Amino acid sequence: MLREVWPFVDAHRRSGRPVALARLIDRDGPGARPLGATLATAEDGTWRGSLSGGCVEGIVLEAARAVLAGGSPEIIAVNPGEQLLPWEEAPVCAGELRVLITAAPPDPVHGAITTALAEDRVLAVRVGLRPPYAWATAAEPGRLPDDGPAFTEELAVRPKLVLAGATDLAAILAVLAVPLQRRVVIVDPRVGHVTSGAFPGTAEVVRAWPDDWIAAHPLTESDAVVSLSHDPRIDDRALRAALAGPAGYVAALGSRATHTQRLRRLADARGVERLIGPAGLDLGGASLAESALSILAELAAVTNGRDGRRLRDGTHRIHAERLTAESAARHVV
Repeated sequence: MLREVWPFVDAHRRSGRPVALARLIDRDGPGARPLGATLATAEDGTWRGSLSGGCVEGIVLEAARAVLAGGSPEIIAVNPGEQLLPWEEAPVCAGELRVLITAAPPDPVHGAITTALAEDRVLAVRVGLRPPYAWATAAEPGRLPDDGPAFTEELAVRPKLVLAGATDLAAILAVLAVPLQRRVVIVDPRVGHVTSGAFPGTAEVVRAWPDDWIAAHPLTESDAVVSLSHDPRIDDRALRAALAGPAGYVAALGSRATHTQRLRRLADARGVERLIGPAGLDLGGASLAESALSILAELAAVTNGRDGRRLRDGTHRIHAERLTAESAARHVV
């Protein structure tokens, strides 16, 4: 998706280096990456992103670098098994992929995408599927030009991950949540905690009581709240506010004994039956990083309607069939 590679695209543009994009616009079978998956490569040979998880990237990179060298943009068809020797077994996901190879969009489209991602605003991005493969953007798909077949990606507002408690675990959660495309907000009323300097620049750190912040910033079903402070005065207020609203994941850090006490305190809270505690999947880890991974793994499972079991023991498709939080893509004919 564009969001995944855009920091790379924007950094090279600001340095004056051209970038080519390869975008998965269609396929005739299963695959590891969704439609809209994007690979970006720059004039200096560096690249980011993937279209298949590794099967066709070599072929696609050659085509993208040809465009950087002055070749015409084009739509190519590639197959994960086409470079195999006759006696080698083709991968199960060997369906044909259709990939659009173009230069990265110029301004004003580049600027519109950069601003929308920086400000977390909705933006529809369209690229035509016939020469000259023109780009366009609009605040919503209905306002885009309709002049032939096109591929449209809708950049959505990132779902929030609200962390009640400016702790060392919150700092690690904030780092790991970045590639999950979550907007992290750390809320804590204690001045010494919010000014610790431990938190990445990608997180918003707010000095406030969490229930007051949630009241002023209503949550949606895509949002998540995790209490981390170990201080009931902070955690309970955060949990009561979150459980009373539509947040899809509300969880609390702590031992089973601590959670039993918490449930007694929150017995009269609206929506208390939705409270998850102790937060996280059973990974058995003790470090802060393992605890953060455990919580984010559970959040991903809940978001995708899964129970977090081992893949080898499951029967569902590995990739949940849902629109990703960061964007929705479609091929319009």
